[in-house]
Amino acid sequence: MTWLLAVLAGFYGAVAGWLLPRVRYRLAVEEGQFGLGGVGGGAAVTGALCAGLALATGARPELAVWLLAAPVTVLLAEVDRSVRRLPDLLTLPLALAVTGLLGVVALIPGAAGSWPGALLGAAALGGWYLLLFLIHPRGMGFGDVKLALGLGGALGWYGWAWLIFGGFAGLLAGAAFGLWLLLVRRAGRGTTLAFGPFMIAGAWSGVLLGAWSMRG
Repeated sequence: MTWLLAVLAGFYGAVAGWLLPRVRYRLAVEEGQFGLGGVGGGAAVTGALCAGLALATGARPELAVWLLAAPVTVLLAEVDRSVRRLPDLLTLPLALAVTGLLGVVALIPGAAGSWPGALLGAAALGGWYLLLFLIHPRGMGFGDVKLALGLGGALGWYGWAWLIFGGFAGLLAGAAFGLWLLLVRRAGRGTTLAFGPFMIAGAWSGVLLGAWSMRG
């Protein structure tokens, strides 16, 4: 049953990853800034992510929230990587949808997480990135702060341990990549790094491990 669910989720993710950039393209970025050449890769990444989420979560109701959020986060990562921008049109609805839908999911029998935990996670990770932005605004965009709200909500659903793990995983991955760029002289101290993809990868790693830990 779980493997069948993973296959179906992977197919859904591949289709969503293929179509979502076309649907959101003109709304998410300015014309001419972001091409659609990487859509095929986005379909593969989204399909693999959705299949992994289904394997880790199983048939628990929160899987529906993860499958809705996954294509949006992949699109956000692609946009940020291409134009160094995280559009409000995606980050803010993501935060509201994740926290709001998890509140509904918490009422369904079989849900494995905590809605208060999700709300606290959104506030905690969002507050942490707001602090980083205030300390060093040239190194951290305000779009990262808004993205952290949705990612923190997803991580907080499974508890503080996975919130901390996913949050720090993104920070460490981004810092390591920035250091590597400096070492190979592909970037200078003033180079702007697209941090969204690392935040997203770290968050999903925490959600995957958190979901798996609840399998019992």
